[in-house]
Amino acid sequence: MEKGNIIDHFKSGIKEPTNSKIGVEHEKFLFYKKNNKRINYSTIKEIFKILYEFGWKPSYEGENVIALNKDNKSITLEPGNQIELAGAQLTNIHEVCSEANNYLFELKQVVEKLDLKIVSAGFDPISKLSEIPNNPKKRYEVMTKDMPKGGSLSLDMMYRTSGTQLNLDYTSENDFTKKFKLANSLVPLSIALFANSSIVEKKDSKYLSYRSKVWQETSRGGLPEIFLENIDFEKYADFVMDYPILFIKKDDKYLSGKNYKFSDFMNGNIQEINKSLPSIDDLGLHLSTIFTENRLKQYIELRSMDTCGWSCICAGPAFFTGLLYGNLDEALEFISKWKKKDLLNAYKNAPMKGLDTNLMGKDMIYWISNLLKIAEKGLEKRDFIGKSGTNETKYLEHLNKIINNKETVASHVINKFSKFQNLEDLYDK
Repeated sequence: MEKGNIIDHFKSGIKEPTNSKIGVEHEKFLFYKKNNKRINYSTIKEIFKILYEFGWKPSYEGENVIALNKDNKSITLEPGNQIELAGAQLTNIHEVCSEANNYLFELKQVVEKLDLKIVSAGFDPISKLSEIPNNPKKRYEVMTKDMPKGGSLSLDMMYRTSGTQLNLDYTSENDFTKKFKLANSLVPLSIALFANSSIVEKKDSKYLSYRSKVWQETSRGGLPEIFLENIDFEKYADFVMDYPILFIKKDDKYLSGKNYKFSDFMNGNIQEINKSLPSIDDLGLHLSTIFTENRLKQYIELRSMDTCGWSCICAGPAFFTGLLYGNLDEALEFISKWKKKDLLNAYKNAPMKGLDTNLMGKDMIYWISNLLKIAEKGLEKRDFIGKSGTNETKYLEHLNKIINNKETVASHVINKFSKFQNLEDLYDK
């Protein structure tokens, strides 16, 4: 494999403008109702059995069921048995919302049958790290051992965080460059707006997005300065080649990447695997272990949102779709004066300060309220009409409310929980 192969891999992700899709992934915590403890792997197997009734089919690693698949969607497991829906590639936010609601309907049947509760937050508000059961997924063994070496909160990231991820397409290399720059420039605003992880171990963490604080102190994470520049496929390929390998999969085993970079693998310099060379699957695996706030596979993954409740699950995808698909050039023009240094400072401060975070002399409310108008125009331009006869702008209502009230979900949770100290307030209703 040469650098050109990596660049070609990214090029083959280019889509026609009429074929640009939206994919949403969202993670949830599940707890036992009786004792407020996180569920273990044997309960996951029971959950999966019930979901078979809704047409989901199991996917195995050895003898262990580790995922379910149905209609181009999958349900997968995170290291601490957080359950994740990786949605299908859809055309508009109406479909995204419908998919999420169908999944909620199925999950509700499960939690009622098994006496469980769902927590939609970016960080586990109850459990200590030592209390969380793991699962037998092989790659997580290597990660649990190796990740803490590069970031002090890496295990918290694995076992105690949940996020919402949005996957969007690009229609040319130049379109990728523009979308990737915008997506990365918006990370501090995204952290502030979608903050929903203020409670940690049943106490106020003093952060609005403790999840984001954790991801900033995670091995292989963060917001690289180069992502705030005009990065093309070649520059991203250079970044990928210079990035340490987390693990290599050989004969169904995951081997530690030790201190090797992907370029070492490409040059046949890894003795432990007899100097063998990477395949496209090896490249895909490597791309999936780059834990930056946003990343490139054959589409762009936006990864800086805390998990939110079911009522706002469509809001984040609508906001970014309006900007990146509906009104990209106006959004880029609006942020064109932002400086890298100011963005990186805002990125550091946003997990604690939220909407009060300063960027270029103004708070987040100023910037986000303007971007919401730009996103709204973008969604109007897209003009996808749903069954109720409305376009996609209705999904921004939740975010407009946050900005008008100057209160994020995280602030609301802190105020309510601090007053009553009732664990029930942390669970989905």
